Amino acid sequence: MATQEPVVERHTPQAGGPAQPAVDTAYEEPAGRSKRPIIMVILALVLLVGGYFGWQRYQFGQTHEETDDAQVEGDVYPVLPRVGGPVLEVKVDDNQPVKKGDVLVVLDPADYQQRVNAAQAALLAAQANVTAARAAVATASANVRTAQASIGVSDANRARLEKDLKRSEFLRKEDIIPQSEYDAVQANLKSTTAQRATAQEQVSVARQQVAAAQQQVAVAEAVVKQRQADLDNAQLQLSYTTIKAPADGIVSRKGVQPGQVVGPGQQLFGIVASSRTWVVANFKETQLENMKVGQPVEVEVDAYPNEEFRGHIESLSAATGARFALLPPDNASGNFVKVTQRVPVKIVLDQVDPEHPLRAGMSVTATVAVK
Repeated sequence: MATQEPVVERHTPQAGGPAQPAVDTAYEEPAGRSKRPIIMVILALVLLVGGYFGWQRYQFGQTHEETDDAQVEGDVYPVLPRVGGPVLEVKVDDNQPVKKGDVLVVLDPADYQQRVNAAQAALLAAQANVTAARAAVATASANVRTAQASIGVSDANRARLEKDLKRSEFLRKEDIIPQSEYDAVQANLKSTTAQRATAQEQVSVARQQVAAAQQQVAVAEAVVKQRQADLDNAQLQLSYTTIKAPADGIVSRKGVQPGQVVGPGQQLFGIVASSRTWVVANFKETQLENMKVGQPVEVEVDAYPNEEFRGHIESLSAATGARFALLPPDNASGNFVKVTQRVPVKIVLDQVDPEHPLRAGMSVTATVAVK
């Protein structure tokens, strides 16, 4: 802007009045420059920086797929009693680390111990029946031997009487012995033959008794096995009254107290495995075109905003998450609205950071390098 020249006002004295001094009044405006070039430079810099970062973001988006619909997952083992009964003792508290096999809860074993005692008594009775059945087999076998001995005696008597009969026939022809003596020899031979037949039948009966006794032994042994199985089952039920940790982990959501009566299948608490965690990221189906198993993944955990975790894709789900919902969508009924589906992707971390432990359920952001 052009500078203005100072304005000088001069007052002339009026007639009849006193003389007034001359007063110079000057108004000078401050000098300034136009701000438009500076604004243009700033806008140019902003556009340049924005374009650079936009281009970088575009290039990053072409080679990476990202989602914040992801969370940390881990094995959670439910602790369920397999038998019911009153709780005598609870040996753990919430958030307490436990090892596999540690005793967690003890139920009242009185009823189950009584069942074990009854099963043991039934087993002893069945074993005694086996002993008696085997003794019956021995007795039947002895009867067989006795009957066989009777057959031998009968055979010997018959051979002797057959010889006596031949001699008696010769003597009778010579009229040396009377007819009555000859008839007696014949009768004795017939009686011995009948005795042999009877002994033979006794052998058959005794053998049948042996077979029946052996069957009784088999039945008794089967009963012993059944009673042994009952005893094993009773002892197994008794062992279930001591509930142990199924794996290493941390106790969570304890909901049982001493004196409480629990039933089979009632969840008492959970054990969250602390040894292994992974990430399940739900990517849109439109993001899976270049995604493959083994690709590197960068994981940002909301709980640790200044830490980065690296991993890789272990597997991709065979179905979308909606397919596993309680009420899966049925697009063949009613009006159809297309919704982009999400597919769970399992991501495994390359190494564990003990100073920054990941807990199941934590929210994360997963970025996969697909190219």
